[in-house]
Amino acid sequence: MITVVSGGVGAARFLRALMHVVPAADIAAVVNTGDDTVMHGLSISPDIDTITYTLGGAIDPQRGWGLRDETWRAMGALERFTAVRPTGSTAAPTWFNLGDQDLATHFYRTARLHEGATLTEVTAEICRAFDVEIALLPMSDDRVETRVTLAGDDAREISFQEYFVQLQHGVPISAVRFAGAERATLSSAAARALTDAETVIVAPSNPIVSIGPLRAMAGIDALLAGRRDSVVAVSPIVGGAALKGPADHMLTELGHEPSVVGVARLYAPIASALVIDPVDAELAYAVEAAGMRAIIVPSIMSSIEISATLARATLAASSRR
Repeated sequence: MITVVSGGVGAARFLRALMHVVPAADIAAVVNTGDDTVMHGLSISPDIDTITYTLGGAIDPQRGWGLRDETWRAMGALERFTAVRPTGSTAAPTWFNLGDQDLATHFYRTARLHEGATLTEVTAEICRAFDVEIALLPMSDDRVETRVTLAGDDAREISFQEYFVQLQHGVPISAVRFAGAERATLSSAAARALTDAETVIVAPSNPIVSIGPLRAMAGIDALLAGRRDSVVAVSPIVGGAALKGPADHMLTELGHEPSVVGVARLYAPIASALVIDPVDAELAYAVEAAGMRAIIVPSIMSSIEISATLARATLAASSRR
């Protein structure tokens, strides 16, 4: 079995690539739930849903999130309540868009959780509904919430979705913490996937807020460090920039180098190799000085062929000594 430690969009694309070279039945994804939120009373799991929709062939290809051919009539209808909402009320927010089809997923998840099902059980049911063949596993059935502290005069702590969606990750930050991580444990399925896998791959996801919540739970770094030779990471930073999302400027604002070298310094304790794009080949020596073997292969998944080559090279890296 191959287990992929996953965030959202980048992980979804890598998992899709991996399915071109490994049978889906041999793949598990342990997915970040630190981004999970409750909106309009609905339980929302953005990274899980992005992977589900991508692997189920239902993702909107332009946005990279949400469902294809989506409509937004429900969100539009909420606008009528803006003028009557009392000051201080959080009812009917319109800054977090939920498409009409997407709402059905959240309706189902919320109802099942209220019935006492675990997030792992509900995720498996939703995956079956979308014909997703890999094992898609929430990192924990316990609540872990990513919280972001803004920098400067407005030094308040907000939820990750307020930072990422409402503020469009366009403001500097000074800290990130993972509320509840000290009490949370891996789901039993995620624990088996990380322990029993032949290879563990850290997907090209944001190291701070996509991989960080998992690593913040007790014992996870020790588990990965104990099998470090079989753990390989794929850099989400190419040429000093994130391919999608705020990973590059988050690294800078939190005191890390926004490059493959900065990624290597973060991952060296838990992974033996880092896959980097040829554009960063000149930094391979610095990656190795940070304690990781540098595997140079095109990593921008712009075609099926490039994606499959990336997946094969990543798998091969775990067997090198």
